[in-house]
Amino acid sequence: MTSPSSITLHRISTSTIKPPPSPLDSRRVSYLTPHDLFTLSMHYIQNGLLFCRPATLDLIAGLKTTLSLALHHFRPLAGRFVSEPTRDAAGGGIHVYVDWNDQGAEFIHAAAPYVSAADVASPDVPCFLHNSFFPLNGAVNYDGHSLPLLSAQLTELADGFFLACSFNHAIGDGAAYWHFFNVWAEITRNGGGDGSRISQPPVLDRWSFEGGSGRHLELPFTHPNQFIERFAPPVPLRERVFHFSSESIARLKAKANQESNSTATISSFQSVAALVWRSVTRARGLSAERTTGCAAAIDDRARLQPPLPTEYFGGAVWVVRATAEVGELLERGLGCGAMLVHEAVTGRTDGAVRRSVKEWAEEPCMYPLSLYDRYGVKMGSSARFNVYGCDFGWGQPVAVRSGAANKHDGKVTFHPGREGGGSMDLEMCLEPETMEALLHDEEFMSAVNFPA
Repeated sequence: MTSPSSITLHRISTSTIKPPPSPLDSRRVSYLTPHDLFTLSMHYIQNGLLFCRPATLDLIAGLKTTLSLALHHFRPLAGRFVSEPTRDAAGGGIHVYVDWNDQGAEFIHAAAPYVSAADVASPDVPCFLHNSFFPLNGAVNYDGHSLPLLSAQLTELADGFFLACSFNHAIGDGAAYWHFFNVWAEITRNGGGDGSRISQPPVLDRWSFEGGSGRHLELPFTHPNQFIERFAPPVPLRERVFHFSSESIARLKAKANQESNSTATISSFQSVAALVWRSVTRARGLSAERTTGCAAAIDDRARLQPPLPTEYFGGAVWVVRATAEVGELLERGLGCGAMLVHEAVTGRTDGAVRRSVKEWAEEPCMYPLSLYDRYGVKMGSSARFNVYGCDFGWGQPVAVRSGAANKHDGKVTFHPGREGGGSMDLEMCLEPETMEALLHDEEFMSAVNFPA
């Protein structure tokens, strides 16, 4: 495999891509909701798809054209954030919103001629992938005041190419990200044209817990230094992709439900999350009295009553958390951990969503990456996203990989498996000694399938 120190990346061009001209009255603003605003201190979402075919000049030119057409439907992505000071009896604060000003997205064409598709798809994720193949590394969402809200990078390889997008998390969550990526693919697959017809148009009006399409919330800060942090993991991490077949997941789910001693039905996600939680906790060698947690970013769209449409383009993710003492988690079996995760997830009801959002609006705070649970795990993304159906007309992607954004020790990123059928790929970030112990954990490795 190509070593991280030997990669040579050539940046060939950088282009600003704007949506087609539109009527003057199309310029508007989007008021950010608590689901959007609490991510301002987090990094951009970063994902990319690997293809084993040449990236011709016509292909690259066509992608720029269809990206412009896709931005016509997702116009906020071509805008920028704006902050306006407010004045009130308490001393003032700021409003942050999206101005649909058509400043444009970014498209980068790069080449890494000595890197192969096999290097990129390695189960042991190489450092060069994070360092060179994803744009806007280290940017936090608040930087969308001056940086593009969307940046795409096509990197040519020796035998294929990698197409990555960095997408501002305060504009949308993972569901919104893959919705956009699939629309871009659909327009490209259909030959571009005027791009006016797409199968799933986004719903751009922002949801408000108070009714209507959005409320201009005030943040009680006067300067970004008061609420924006720039997090980087304090220690080197090792990242590896683990594959779980649909058959392996079915066995885990059956075991978790059998052991739970409950009439509730534990899901595939909850079963896999519990396995990861138990296995990483054991690999860390934590004391039995230590409290450990399993956090999960979950989608509130379907939890609201009435539910938000699946095409809702914005943030709708919140974090729930299950906790246990290490001894309890490890001694009581998979079903115990899975039931704890199940209770945390199912407790996120319509009432719980509205209460948490209202409480956040009354006392706003950003999601602090630096305060991650050093004795726990955090589940992100989803195996339900339409990743391998993202068809640009080039055939199914070979692999999906995410960037370094929002990662820390214990972060687990879920993707669907390439073969479908409910299979999963998990990108796991751990300290090197913990990863080595996990690779020798019998319970965990007996559920993993090879190759990843």
